[in-house]
Amino acid sequence: MRVIGIDPGTAITGWGVVELNNGILKSIGFGCIKTTLERSKGERLKKIYNDLLAVITDMKPDAMAIEKIFFNINVKTALSVGQARGVCLLAAAIAGVPTYEYNTSEVKSFITGYGRSTKSEVATKVKEILHLEEIPKPDDVTDALAIAATHLSL
Repeated sequence: MRVIGIDPGTAITGWGVVELNNGILKSIGFGCIKTTLERSKGERLKKIYNDLLAVITDMKPDAMAIEKIFFNINVKTALSVGQARGVCLLAAAIAGVPTYEYNTSEVKSFITGYGRSTKSEVATKVKEILHLEEIPKPDDVTDALAIAATHLSL
């Protein structure tokens, strides 16, 4: 089974494709979609949609696992992330890929065994679990791979 994990964001949307074969998790590909402030909000969302749809078409995942929105203090950021997240969900729906949602603590609990792990701890475990030579950058990519790995392992 092949899953694309998504860490949505308006500036950077991380994606990572993980496959499970004979009980072994393997990274098939990863990257990020970056947008700039010089573009309008609509243009930024359009880029995320188009680029992600191209990744889905190329990678042919069986499912999409995406991070749930969490906001504590900054509602403005949560709304922006929500817009990016919506565009990602739309791309999956257009491509006919079922979606599943996980909150950050669920992913951290699976990856490290502790729901309040640091980004660094998660990144180190993702590298280990997926047998990568180095930790993918930026953090959004590592988080996307962690989300995909979590879905395949639950």
